[in-house]
Amino acid sequence: MTLIHHLNCVKIVSPINDNVCGHCLLIQDNDNYVVVDTGIGLLDTINPIERIGQELIEIVGYDFDENQTLIRQIEKLNLDPNNVTDCIISHLDNDHIGGLADFPRATVHISIEELNNFNSGNQRYLKIPLAHNPIIKTYEKSDLFWFGFEARKINTNIKTEILLIPLFGHTLGHCGVAIKVKNKWLFYIADAYYMRIELSDNLHPVNELAKIRADDNNLRIKNLDKIRNLMNEHPEIEIFGYHDIEEFKQSKKVLTN
Repeated sequence: MTLIHHLNCVKIVSPINDNVCGHCLLIQDNDNYVVVDTGIGLLDTINPIERIGQELIEIVGYDFDENQTLIRQIEKLNLDPNNVTDCIISHLDNDHIGGLADFPRATVHISIEELNNFNSGNQRYLKIPLAHNPIIKTYEKSDLFWFGFEARKINTNIKTEILLIPLFGHTLGHCGVAIKVKNKWLFYIADAYYMRIELSDNLHPVNELAKIRADDNNLRIKNLDKIRNLMNEHPEIEIFGYHDIEEFKQSKKVLTN
């Protein structure tokens, strides 16, 4: 039996929204667990200055809480964090991978483009979240398509069908993750948008923030258009991002396969 848990592993207080979340997923297949993004990690809450830096903490608006970390939430579910075998990562910004060090034996799955971007000297990335040298499995361009999007099949220790979906723009290797559960698709689009309102209100202040943070804003906008079309053409697909707290509130129930 497969269970999917929706977990909020980040809190950010910003002028745009005073409750920005970090919407991570825990896929539980009997005694094997796969997570999608890891949020702020336990070590980040203990040593935030050392691992993140005061300047970035203040710019972003992090509100640290050990109990909100992914590892603590897994423990609260009475599950063993040592059973996390795989971490599927949308991109390597620190608020998505701070928790990787809490699962040092897990394999990290990511696009080859994102790892190359991380290693290119791009100053957006902090190096410390990967300092524990995890096993990293990269995925290159494929001929597989999913509802018009390029798709890269992810191989993990569980049977659930999981696809890495390139949504480049926010970073040069940024991806979403499509998961098939009980003949229904979930599509986690990570930071392709910060808030869903970006799809309908071009004047909302969050659009400017998304533009500033994008490595390639033209690609970002192109993929926003594709996501908008997918929503219109396939309302049966549950689509959600990482930072929109309202989406998280609607999606946090457990899904069973």
